Amino acid sequence: SSFEDGYDGYLTLAEYVQDFLNHLAEQPGCFETEIEQFAETVNGWVTADETLQELVELIYQQATSVPNFSYMGARLCNYLSHHLTISPQSGNFRQLLLQRCQTEYENRDEAAKGDETAQKQFHAFVLFLAELYLNLEIKGTKGQVTRAEILQEGLRELLNVLFSNPVDNNLMCAVKLLKLTGSVLEDAWKEKGKNDMEEMIQRIENVVLDANCSRDVKHMLLKVVELRSSNWGRVHETSPHAKATPENDPNYFMNEPTFYTSDGVPFTAADPDYQEKYQELLEREDLFPDYEENGMALSGPGDQYFNDLDNKMDPEIEEAYEKFCLESEHKRKQ
Repeated sequence: SSFEDGYDGYLTLAEYVQDFLNHLAEQPGCFETEIEQFAETVNGWVTADETLQELVELIYQQATSVPNFSYMGARLCNYLSHHLTISPQSGNFRQLLLQRCQTEYENRDEAAKGDETAQKQFHAFVLFLAELYLNLEIKGTKGQVTRAEILQEGLRELLNVLFSNPVDNNLMCAVKLLKLTGSVLEDAWKEKGKNDMEEMIQRIENVVLDANCSRDVKHMLLKVVELRSSNWGRVHETSPHAKATPENDPNYFMNEPTFYTSDGVPFTAADPDYQEKYQELLEREDLFPDYEENGMALSGPGDQYFNDLDNKMDPEIEEAYEKFCLESEHKRKQ
């Protein structure tokens, strides 16, 4: 269905918006082509405070209840925050959206300790907030674009709450949150001269040693520590202005994985025949069976990494885990 005819045939704003949201959930690729028309239609319809509130609530509900819609919801919120013309006394679209998030945020301690349903709802909120932090652009008076500072503070506090209630589900949510925003948060904190990420890593290590969570979750947490120690998997840039390329950075391929051809010959991205060999490798085995585009379905049914965790740890991981525990124990006694 196309939304180019505006809201002809729709009786209420809610029906029109909900239909568009469902349409986006099914066909995310339509965002680019249909968002302009959608915003124009909504501008014609949203003329009062109540309808703006209703619009915010509809998007919020979709982003926190439909699996994998948090990224799309955040993009939609960013677009509307710049293109909706109505700005009533009660606040513009972005202000009302942040107020709606604030309501949920204030309930964080209770939600993290709540039953499974309350926790599930809370985790969906946390991951939507993470996507908003990454996607919501705030334009300054001089045209500069920044992120919402308030969300940065909020995410730090939410991580604290998740680690303070270290049950498996809360910890898995913290893992997803850090994989999604860790690099951006650490950069922002470092810019202010803060070492908040060090504190987070310290908390993770304490949880791994003390919490009664499952070994699988402890393993996931250690993986985050490892990811962070490799600068969140980013290649270190040679200078802030020049993007690292194979030509200007001798270390460009250092973080690249090593693959093996069918004859067992190792190769990396530095290899001149890389493309060809890699293609052959992909054809040989389906390496990414259920890879999700926006990376949100971290524990989806097809995710090999998380499924493997249900099986026993392999001896190498087992050994690394024991070593970590012994080292940490040793550190504590010093």
